[in-house]
Amino acid sequence: MSIETPASLDAPKTRVRRTPEAARENILAAAEVLLVEQGPQAIKLADIAKAAGVVHANVIHHFGSIAGVEAALMERMIRQLADKIIVGFNAQGASPGFGAQALFDAFEAKGAARLAAWLELTGEGRRMTLVREVVDAVVQTRLAREVGVEREKIIDFILLNIILAIGVGLFGPTLSELLGRPSGRARELALELVVGRITAIRDDRLGPGQ
Repeated sequence: MSIETPASLDAPKTRVRRTPEAARENILAAAEVLLVEQGPQAIKLADIAKAAGVVHANVIHHFGSIAGVEAALMERMIRQLADKIIVGFNAQGASPGFGAQALFDAFEAKGAARLAAWLELTGEGRRMTLVREVVDAVVQTRLAREVGVEREKIIDFILLNIILAIGVGLFGPTLSELLGRPSGRARELALELVVGRITAIRDDRLGPGQ
């Protein structure tokens, strides 16, 4: 009678080999889960490494520090958001304020507003150099579809949208409820302001009666 050793005991354990890009994405995906669960102030390198299934040194190798992870995570969220907005702008029948809706959705979910505020409070906000590149891509998309709109006006409009989205994401529900309003009222008011500004810009471009 022979005793067979389970294959799982015989087979040597193999390490998962990832490309640098895949390794970074794996770490950032784990960091995003922790961000949502704990908030940015509670994220530690050791926790990220454990959640990603890698050693602490791997996180350091790819990002340098916890601040590097946080900035890269914010840039990842911004890139995903920009891609969504650009696709929406290029689609037929995109409603006025579509970009703002997507922006507000992003900063109300996944802890993005908390992370953006945390980066600013810790002096790391200026590390997000990707922001200008992403805004330029969105601006170029809008310029291609909105002939006659000034580039600077679009940039100012995006700036307004970002500030409103972060503010609503951080304080909207709480302040609304404290003032006896429905939790989504701050978002509704902000979006009304955004759509009104879109209408004003289009009226200026087309002229009266258009």
